[in-house]
Amino acid sequence: MRKKAVMTRAAGHAVRFMKSYPFFPVIMIFLLLVVSVYHVSAEDGKFMREDFKDLKNWKPLEFPKIKEHTKYSVEIEGDDSILKAVSNASASGIIFRKEFNVFEYSRVKWKWKVSNVFRTGNAEEKWGDDYPLRVYIIFKYDPDKASFGQKIKYGLARSIYGEYPPHSSLNYIWANRKHDKDIIPNPYAKEAMMIPLQTGDANAGRWIEEEINIIEDYHRAFGEDPPATGSLAIMSDSDNTRESAAGYIDYIEVFR
Repeated sequence: MRKKAVMTRAAGHAVRFMKSYPFFPVIMIFLLLVVSVYHVSAEDGKFMREDFKDLKNWKPLEFPKIKEHTKYSVEIEGDDSILKAVSNASASGIIFRKEFNVFEYSRVKWKWKVSNVFRTGNAEEKWGDDYPLRVYIIFKYDPDKASFGQKIKYGLARSIYGEYPPHSSLNYIWANRKHDKDIIPNPYAKEAMMIPLQTGDANAGRWIEEEINIIEDYHRAFGEDPPATGSLAIMSDSDNTRESAAGYIDYIEVFR
């Protein structure tokens, strides 16, 4: 199955937007979701903190060509409520309903764990591009700052779907194996750069806290400033590898 391609290198192939950008098909993200830029009080310097008491702030994203969907639920572990994602030869994601300015809120932290990684997974190959858990920062396309070639390509996509596709993404993964690179272009879409934060089974079953800087990571990945408007998403998928895993997130926070 062809998956995780946001747009082909040629404008003539725009109709082949598929499951991921690396998992955001244009027709799904813009026709199913209504998002707006959200500003919060500067008193605590936070755009949001999600403790997963429920999933009302999240919108499911399911892919028409993929029949089996990852199951997302809220569970209680001790005194905490947590997000649980169970993937069994399946794929789907959840998307936070609000957008934010990444220059105002450039840092993200979260606490996650996985039950296991996929034995046949490989971030550098299309057939292995599955992960028990990943966190995305998706960047909105800005036509006013686009090159001539981008305007043609994105304009064609807009004429087909009614909205522009995302510009690019940072994809923070719990990688299945170690890689020589600390930033890996997604094998389906060079507009999506993957950053392994954890690799292999060494920390499987353990809670791990992460903190990233969006601007710094975007510079490392793309060599330039990101578009200003970003959004947040979570995904667990195993439709390529046909394996199974559970991923968990205790909290996720976007702040200054």
